[in-house]
Amino acid sequence: MPSSLIEVRREYTDAQEVALMDAVHDALVAAFKIPVEDRNVRVLTYRPHEMVHGTDPGVAVSYTRVTIDCFSGRSLDAKRALYREVTHRLGALGVPPHNVSILLRESPIENWAWGGKAACDHDLGFTVEV
Repeated sequence: MPSSLIEVRREYTDAQEVALMDAVHDALVAAFKIPVEDRNVRVLTYRPHEMVHGTDPGVAVSYTRVTIDCFSGRSLDAKRALYREVTHRLGALGVPPHNVSILLRESPIENWAWGGKAACDHDLGFTVEV
C-alpha cells in the first residue's frame, strides 16, 4: 500500500507524467512485490526556482525527488532493489541517475488506515516482509 509522490522541477506532458508514475509504480511492483492494482502515485510540478536542490547554481531541471511512504518491514535488499529499479526506470525516461533522489519513509502498519479500520485489520493481499 505504498503512497508515492514524484516532485519535478519542470513541466511534462500528461503522457510523460503518466510514464513517470508508471515507472515508480512498476519499480514498487518489482522490488516490493506489491500487487499491480495497488497503485497510489502522484506528480507535483514546480517551477525550477520553487524547488531547491543543493546550493550550487545551475541545478538541472531534470532533478526528480521520489518520496515513498510505506509499511515497515522490507529488507535492506528489497530497498536497494527499489532504489535501482526507480533510478533505472526514470533513466529510461531521460532522467539522469545523478538527478534522482529517493526518500523512503516507513511507518508501522497500524499507523495506516482506510475504511475506518487499521491496515493491520485488513487482508492486504500481499506480504510486507520481502
